[in-house]
Amino acid sequence: MISRIDHISIAVNDYANARHFFEDILGAIPGAGDKNHKLKYHWQIFSFGDLSRLELISSTGEESFLSNFFKKNKNGGFHHISLQTPDIQKTIQKLEDHNISYFGYNEYADFWKEIFIHPKDAFGVLIQIAEFDPDDWLDKSSVFPKGQKWEVGENRDGCTLSFAHPGGGKVKLKLTKKEIKRLISELEQSY
Repeated sequence: MISRIDHISIAVNDYANARHFFEDILGAIPGAGDKNHKLKYHWQIFSFGDLSRLELISSTGEESFLSNFFKKNKNGGFHHISLQTPDIQKTIQKLEDHNISYFGYNEYADFWKEIFIHPKDAFGVLIQIAEFDPDDWLDKSSVFPKGQKWEVGENRDGCTLSFAHPGGGKVKLKLTKKEIKRLISELEQSY
């Protein structure tokens, strides 16, 4: 039902300072981000080395959906965890089969479908469950074309294998000539 944890979200009062901390000090790489004028907030995704992601969310005006959160958490803090599902409708059905309440079903074009489970029903944690393609949220230079899952690049000591990462983007593995021979042998034994 759940493919992976996509990101954790942190609500911040001082977006510029938070961005500086995560980007300039900890080395996070900024990705997709936008403003939601209806709910009056800004969101920005940041990636770390293995494509672990963090989202910063901040209010953009009075009556933001974050207003109550900041009343209880003056300095901001952990807001929610986002889980990826391959099929939001099957996830909804499983929750309903187990009498687990959810709210906030939204569809944004063809690229994002989401629901939420309230902290009172999820051991104190707000859970966002979403169906999406993680490559849609990354710079196109860091993803393979649709349908491509790997790439082999030669280097003087062996090769570099690049694979499509389940969280989007690519993961690279450098192999020596000896490791390549061992990999080929193990693959041949498997088939």
